[in-house]
Amino acid sequence: MEIKQQLRLTQQLIMTPQLQQAIKLLQLSQLELVNTIKEELEANPLLEEIKENEVLQPSERSMEEKRLWEYWENYLRGSGLKEAGLERERKEEGVSWENFVSKPPSLTDYLLWQLYLSNLTETEKRLGQLIIGNLDRDGYLKTSIEDLAKQGGAPIEEVRHVLHKIQELEPIGIAARDLKECLLLQIRYLGIENPLVKELINHHLHRLGKRDLKGIARILKVPVEEIKVAVKVILGLEPKPGRLYSDEAPIYIMPDLHVYKMDDEFVVVLNEDRLPKLQINNYYKVLANDYNLPSNAREFIQNKFKAAVWFIKSIRQRQRTLYQVACSIFKFQREFLEKGIGRLRPLTLKEVAEDIELHESTVSRITSNKYAQTPYGLFELKFFFNPGINAAHNSLVASASVKEDIRGIIEGEDPMVPCSDKEIADLLYRRGIKIARRTVSKYRESMRILPSSQRKKMV
Repeated sequence: MEIKQQLRLTQQLIMTPQLQQAIKLLQLSQLELVNTIKEELEANPLLEEIKENEVLQPSERSMEEKRLWEYWENYLRGSGLKEAGLERERKEEGVSWENFVSKPPSLTDYLLWQLYLSNLTETEKRLGQLIIGNLDRDGYLKTSIEDLAKQGGAPIEEVRHVLHKIQELEPIGIAARDLKECLLLQIRYLGIENPLVKELINHHLHRLGKRDLKGIARILKVPVEEIKVAVKVILGLEPKPGRLYSDEAPIYIMPDLHVYKMDDEFVVVLNEDRLPKLQINNYYKVLANDYNLPSNAREFIQNKFKAAVWFIKSIRQRQRTLYQVACSIFKFQREFLEKGIGRLRPLTLKEVAEDIELHESTVSRITSNKYAQTPYGLFELKFFFNPGINAAHNSLVASASVKEDIRGIIEGEDPMVPCSDKEIADLLYRRGIKIARRTVSKYRESMRILPSSQRKKMV
């Protein structure tokens, strides 16, 4: 065996931190991107936000930075877009009245407020706090009386007494241990004496869930009409009393782009209103070439300068890619923009990638968590990619379009005799769409629509 050195030239793709950052930026939503930019502004002293109405002069830029800005300006001219100005929130002098706007009371706050106003003893109020603290978001008590007694160091009977007092608070039905108790608390408070209502709540809730009114009438030997009257009363009760005071914050979706119709054409416009515009800090840029600085300080500034330039380029490349992909998607989905979901066409990532000469993975990343405001509402970009389903004349229709057809059939059905999945499949076949019953079932479930047996109107 002979050991010898050999020189070989190879190419290898290395995932640098900068490349990882660029890929990460592609996948961020609009709100996430804004937060990432703010974090980078805090972490990198060479980055700063462009002030309102501030314009950079070419003479003030380094050659590397100048090329960066020229690249972006050429892109804007080529796309027909204008660089949107940043609407900055002006902070008024003095105290803002918004600081005094109170948030809605939570369920816990509301119950504790009532508890403190009650005439219970201090010991009972302490146990009441313990019970309220163990309620779930729907207002149910899932902890046993025995466990509460151990936690509170009190007799079981005393805890049970306090629980009954808590159950008298508003919202009515609070602190129940199951649905049956919740509904019984409400009819007791409302003074409902109909024995059939109590019977249904006590013994037939599972059958009501299956809409089996005839079966209940047969078991109880009463007319179906009387069952319907009792069911109307039950439907007027609140099965989750705690949700009226839910403190869960709403989720806001900010569209990443808008699609407008101008004359006979549809135009894609990126939503950059809240996106901070960035530039390189001139003071630190000068220091980067100041050889009077200690070498470690100068090296730190130079590294931050490179990171800042790369970050700005990565954001602009992200915006350019998003614009290209969106334009391609809506070129394919023009009929959707004209006539709605029913005219969606089958579309794959590969088709869009080939259209704009990008890799499929890039298209997949840039369409994740991105939303478009269209003439027919707000949609995630992923929504416009649909597999094809066989239709008449060897053509294909988009799965989202078929789902919309299924939804339309169900909305137009007789509520007393709802369509089964097989009947829906037959109706679609008559419209030229070949689809199996199990596929109808899968699509229906994905839209959170109940099966026909549970869609049947009880009253």
